[in-house]
Amino acid sequence: MDNSVNFSLEGKIALVTGASYGIGFAIAKGMAACGATIVFNDIKQELVDKGLAAYKEEGIEAHGYVCDVTDENAVNELVAKIEKEVGVIDILVNNAGIIKRIPMLEMSAADFRAVIDVDLNAPFIVSKAVIPSMIKKGHGKIINICSMMSELGRETVSAYAAAKGGLKMLTRNICSEYGKYNIQCNGIGPGYIATPQTAPLREIQPDGSRHPFDQFIIAKTPAERWGEASDLAGPAVFLASDASNFVNGHVLYVDGGILAYIGKQP
Repeated sequence: MDNSVNFSLEGKIALVTGASYGIGFAIAKGMAACGATIVFNDIKQELVDKGLAAYKEEGIEAHGYVCDVTDENAVNELVAKIEKEVGVIDILVNNAGIIKRIPMLEMSAADFRAVIDVDLNAPFIVSKAVIPSMIKKGHGKIINICSMMSELGRETVSAYAAAKGGLKMLTRNICSEYGKYNIQCNGIGPGYIATPQTAPLREIQPDGSRHPFDQFIIAKTPAERWGEASDLAGPAVFLASDASNFVNGHVLYVDGGILAYIGKQP
């Protein structure tokens, strides 16, 4: 009996949505290092071109496409094109997402729907598009980028929390419906990650102190630091590889321990 643990992604094709930069890029880079062929999309050609240049700089020959993942017809066309030009998708990472930080009573229904559309409807649409070929091939990995807001609420993020809570349950339901076809669907819940978007929240103040939000995150995180986008690559590779073939319907929180911790006593 072979008891080796296989983290290799050699010969696998991975579609990572919205992976021109940020968390999606870091995950795709980690998968490429383990042998996967990377395919990604973004909503504008300009973003796709920037992504292709960034991958090339890392020595990765990625395949980039323009696609709005909330458009079911466009997604079906994208998946058909990828299958024709690159091959059948073995790994899907539903990474594309948005957030609108607006107090609930000030948020319009249109803004609420926009967040739900990208963060919840799109993973449903893209998963639905790739699952038939995964069934035919006899295996598949779907990784949904969830959030700590899949478990917690917070001021101004009602739509985001609703979407990410729903994504957790979509993850479990895909597992429930398609596990018998050797398809594993799991989630990754990032903690607070140091990205260009969060850089203003981490700037040292004129008096030499930390930004108040930075202080809040450090105090709530047992690791006492923000995560790096690269911290998500290892968990993603695990969930994309044969090492996780009996892991299904699970959300792996990569948060430095925030969800395990009540916080310091004032």
